[in-house]
Amino acid sequence: MLYLELAKIYEKLEKTTKRLEKTSILAELFKKAGENELREIVYLAQGTVFPAYDEHEIGMSSQLMIRVISLATGIATSEVEKKWRSIGDLGKVAETLVRQKKQVTLFSEKLTTTKVFNNLRKVADVSGVGAIERKISLVVELLTAASPLEARYIVRTVLEELRIGIGEGTLRDAIVWAFFSNKLGIEFDIHNNEIKVSNREEYNKYINAVQEAYDLANDFGSVIVAAKKGLNALRKIELHPGIPVKVMLALKVKSISEGFKVVGRPAAFEYKYDGFRLMINKDKNGKIKLFTRRLDDVTKQFPEVVSYIKKYVRGNSFILDSEAVGYDPKKLKYRPFQEISQRIKRKYDIEKLKEELPVEVNVFDIIYYNGKNLIKTPFKDRRKLLEKIIHGERWKLKLAENLITDSEKEAEEFYNKALRDGEEGVMVKNLNAPYKPGARVGYMLKLKPELNTFDLVIVGAEYGTGKRSGWLSSFILACRHEGNLLEIGKVGTGIKERSEQGLSFEELTEILRPLIVEEHGRVVKIKPKIVVEVTYQEIQKSPTYSSGFALRFPRVTRLRPDRTVKDIASLDEIKEEYRKQVSSQL
Repeated sequence: MLYLELAKIYEKLEKTTKRLEKTSILAELFKKAGENELREIVYLAQGTVFPAYDEHEIGMSSQLMIRVISLATGIATSEVEKKWRSIGDLGKVAETLVRQKKQVTLFSEKLTTTKVFNNLRKVADVSGVGAIERKISLVVELLTAASPLEARYIVRTVLEELRIGIGEGTLRDAIVWAFFSNKLGIEFDIHNNEIKVSNREEYNKYINAVQEAYDLANDFGSVIVAAKKGLNALRKIELHPGIPVKVMLALKVKSISEGFKVVGRPAAFEYKYDGFRLMINKDKNGKIKLFTRRLDDVTKQFPEVVSYIKKYVRGNSFILDSEAVGYDPKKLKYRPFQEISQRIKRKYDIEKLKEELPVEVNVFDIIYYNGKNLIKTPFKDRRKLLEKIIHGERWKLKLAENLITDSEKEAEEFYNKALRDGEEGVMVKNLNAPYKPGARVGYMLKLKPELNTFDLVIVGAEYGTGKRSGWLSSFILACRHEGNLLEIGKVGTGIKERSEQGLSFEELTEILRPLIVEEHGRVVKIKPKIVVEVTYQEIQKSPTYSSGFALRFPRVTRLRPDRTVKDIASLDEIKEEYRKQVSSQL
């Protein structure tokens, strides 16, 4: 397929905010694509060239991209920078400057999706001496051959800023529409923005089949290839220890009684530890890998955990869900997440850090054991299996503290004990529930002392004045909604003047500065990478922000390096918390 065809699809997707219309556009694209192109196209539609679980990144900095555009068009970097300041989008800068160049240059070679895909994979793989120049050369090669529209999206893809608003749900539905529409009688009414299906139950069966395949593979490339072959091929997709799976997520509740109401009686109550999720994988060859909820491989950062798994967990192969909690090795007391979080990213001084900042692993779920997928197995049975195969030790690796009860009094006592032991609160679980990777459903709940919090991503900021001059000091926050990020307010409190007091303006500025993608005076746009936990007093409706809501008195409590944009609060969660807030005030 010519890359220009894909670029035109991108343009269509960018121009509509309607999810069903986006689904229809993608479905038509998938129908037309050849079997060998499908994997490439579904990755490119996500603004990447890798599966979701792959740690490779194709991103280059804005400054490097300015050099690329300059070399490809023959226009001075100073002029490219000037255009960037004026337009605010390097993709459109490339489009404008390539259009100027095309007035005097004819291109003989037309770009294919395969050429773009392969070059961008090479960009991500290049390392060692001269790596920067080779990366630049690979992208220059593409831009030199690109039409103006192609240039826009090549640059945005490299910068990881595709901006076409495609979420996982839209991709899932588009795959169903593309390969099963005839069987299901799917019709899309563009004028009324609605779909009609001959059999809704059958339609949901296919939607669930694609979703379940993606839950297992964590890779739309594998899923779309299987879907083209049919439903049976989708059902053959399996879990593979060593390939990370997204963790199941919890909804919030505000009381024990509400927890019982959602999950039923009896229920399982477990300590909610103030640590980070750790998915423990052991494959059939005995190789152990550790993944965070961001799908980052942190095996090398936690060598002691690998030794604990070998010692305390029986089994030839498995995938365990757990929480790693930092503790003080002298006082034997748990430490807050922000103290231990530095171990997640650090790839040096490992031996020293494991002595200074050790972790205890608390295992609470299992989704694969000795060749068997346990995702659909009831939680109570998964817990019983854990009790058989784990023989742990405090401060190393053990089962999460657990109580099964139908008594509110017993549950309340357990909750209070968790707080006395220094934990955040408790988790409440449905005993008969399956495990739903990546989903925030009512199978698992979290209950903490009353505190309004959301995980949000920083998408913009403003440079301060006076004593904060030179630092970013006001940060624009966003939630997620169907593949888009919607602003929900600004925050400047909770950040300190000096680093010894906690997270400082200087420290956060240094983290965010390489992620600046646009500048307009003192206001900058930030690549959405940095997730923060934010407390707030209440949620208000607001026409000022694209989410339609604003947080009153927001305050940054900590960075969340263990979380990605996919983990932040959704607009639906914001709306639900707003609904509860309004109901409580009546």
